Amino acid sequence: MRWRLRGAWLWPAFVVATLLEVALLHWLPIAGEGSGFVGGLLLAGWLNIIAVAVLGGLGGIVLRRVRGDLPKVVADNYAGLAALAVVACGFLVAGLVHRPELAADRTAFAEQSRAVRLWVEAHADDFARAHVGSADSVMVDTNLYRTCVPGPRPRRWLCLIVDTSHSPPRVKRDPNRESNVSQNPRGGFR
Repeated sequence: MRWRLRGAWLWPAFVVATLLEVALLHWLPIAGEGSGFVGGLLLAGWLNIIAVAVLGGLGGIVLRRVRGDLPKVVADNYAGLAALAVVACGFLVAGLVHRPELAADRTAFAEQSRAVRLWVEAHADDFARAHVGSADSVMVDTNLYRTCVPGPRPRRWLCLIVDTSHSPPRVKRDPNRESNVSQNPRGGFR
């Protein structure tokens, strides 16, 4: 019974670790802008299950060879806890590695937004100036954005291509006047 009480922390720790990893994936994403709750839960949950099954099982075997006095269930639980810690540390390291790229993307997006506002203020009509706050942007490629400002007619937006690899960013009018939503109805917008 004493071993059972000492070794029965794996599944409560699994739940807590998974929820903490979901928060970690939200605040310190490992790719892109971040994951939603469901995406983070699926990623963290499945990686934790795999880690517990594979690393926990193998680690339990190794731990029992080192400490023969441990019952199998306790050794498996200890190894499973260590596997959960490995996954959490992996998420933390991946998030920290991705952080500079995320900061650069956010800076580039802010620069392109500022460049669009300046261009609209200097070259666009009154309607576009009034609706520049409703513009939507999509990243076409690294340092290349397509930003569309609503026009007076639904299919006649003011669309601009912004290249943030230059300082200041280069802005040119896109001859295609369809909105980003009509171009890509699935999303991918900022």
